[in-house]
Order: sequence, then structure tokens, then C-alpha cells
Amino acid sequence: MSQAGPHADASARPSDGDGAGVPGPESTTWRDVVGAYVGLTKPRVIELLLLTTVPVMFFADRGIPDLMLVVWTVIGGTLSAGSASAYNCVYDRDIDEQMRRTRRRALPRHIVTARSALVFATVLAVVSTAVLWWGVNGLSAALSLGANAFYVFVYTMLLKRRTTQNIVWGGLAGCFPALIGWTAVTGELAWTPVVLFLVVFFWTPPHTWALALRYREDYRNVDVPMLPVVKPAAEVGRQVVLYSWVMVATSLALWPVAGTSLVYPVAAAVLGAVFLVEAHRMWRRAKTSDALSEINPMRLFHASNLYLSLLFVAVALDPLLGR
Repeated sequence: MSQAGPHADASARPSDGDGAGVPGPESTTWRDVVGAYVGLTKPRVIELLLLTTVPVMFFADRGIPDLMLVVWTVIGGTLSAGSASAYNCVYDRDIDEQMRRTRRRALPRHIVTARSALVFATVLAVVSTAVLWWGVNGLSAALSLGANAFYVFVYTMLLKRRTTQNIVWGGLAGCFPALIGWTAVTGELAWTPVVLFLVVFFWTPPHTWALALRYREDYRNVDVPMLPVVKPAAEVGRQVVLYSWVMVATSLALWPVAGTSLVYPVAAAVLGAVFLVEAHRMWRRAKTSDALSEINPMRLFHASNLYLSLLFVAVALDPLLGR
């Protein structure tokens, strides 16, 4: 699997007031330190990425894949995703300290030093590559390492603070689990995982912009040009709808490309219809009001998580139920 990708991490809760009650280094326990290192990996992002890796393995195998292959892929992918997230936390520690959504992360709380986090991220990258190379295959290991590098150097360091297209192209990194799940089983690339790669690619902007709309003042305060910061909410809603339609169309393309049974396209059509209703609802509200309480972007954000999870569950179930 790939690194974390720019999938929005909503697991960090805004702190109260100016961060009162956040433990400093003098009051930390070993549990705080362990929890801080785990937090550097952004576990909820890892969960989402695993949901786009393992189901593809079922589809590639046209049944239940070898258990140990799944185990090694999950371990390697988890370590790789955790590595990329930790690198991201190191590079973004200056703005994380200023944003309500991220100020409770390990580095802003000074539980872990930047140097220690950097070493941690590097060790995870090396171990994840070794695990995938030894337990899976060289192609999957190379894809994972490449995605990790893309997320760190292209998205985090180059795009994030410079362009409104940051998560559009940076989102490529988070699409790699579909390719890695496929190559773990088959040892080669094909058009089927490319379609699923593109589904995640077109899913990422609506998913991330919904959360960015909720926290646009945070991003504005630290000069990160997320689309909701530089464009009115109505334009954000329009872009979300456009990407959503392309995403749903791409998801349905898997049916003829991969020759699925009817299980997958029926699930994709139903899930896509629900997603489009939510996207249009947010756009309609954004055109009449700029107030977050009226737009309610988090409704679409949570719906997007559910959509992607259930869509890839359908990918896994199709070869099992459609025989």
C-alpha cells in the first residue's frame, strides 16, 4: 500500500481555547509518548487506505487471496502509510501549531521532537519497503515507496502551500493502494486497478474540500491556499459536484473494463446516486448562504468516507457473490 495520501484526517479534534490542558513535555508519561508516536501515523487515514487495498486483492484473486499475502501487504502498507504521515507531521509542524484541527498532534504538543519523528518516519519507510519486497513482491514495494516519496516531496513540500490544486494532484499518492493491492496478487499492472486508482483520484477533491470548507479559517490563518480559502463556497460546491459526477462515472466503468457481475455495478450505482444527492445538496446550500451551519460540509465529508468504504466492499464481494 502507499503512504497516507492527502486524504483529510478528521481524527484530530480542535483544542479548547488556546490549548489549555494539553500536556507539555514535563508532564508526559510513557503512554503519552507511545500514543504520540502512534498519532504521527494518522491511524484513521491508514484505515481508509487499507479499505482500498485489501478488497482489490480479493478482486484480483477472483476469490479469497492467500492469507499470509494479505497479512504482509497490510503490515507493509500500514508502515508505509504511517511513514508518510509522520514525514508530513514533521514538515507541517509550524502550521499544525496554529490550526485548531491539528494543534493537539504530537509535535505541536512537544511530546516528540522533530528529529525523533524524522527518524521514526525513516525507519518505518525502510521497514515497510523491506516487508513488501520480502513478503509480497518487488513491484508492490516499489509502488509503495514511490507513493511515499510523491506524498512527501510533491504534495507536502511542493504543492500544499502553493496552489489550490494541491490535493487534486497530491491526491495521486493516496490512489496507489488500488495498484498495490492488485500487484500484490498478480505481480503486474492492468487496466482494472487503474480504473479503481482513478475512482480514488476523483473522490479525493470532494472529500478533502468538504473538510477544508469546515476548517477554511484555519487554512486561511496559515496561508495554505486550499480551494475553500481562495474561492467562495458556491464555487467549491460546483467543483465538488463536477468531480463527484466524474467519480461516479469512473466507478461504473469498472463493470465493462473488468467484466464484473451485476453485484458491483448495482452497488456502485446506488452508492453513487446517494453521493451525488449529498454533493448537490451542499452546492445548493452554498449558493444561498456562506454560513457553515447552513452548508454543513461535514455531512458530505462523512458520506464520502462511507461511500468509498462500501464501494470497495462491493469490489471484494463481487467475485464471491457473482460467481
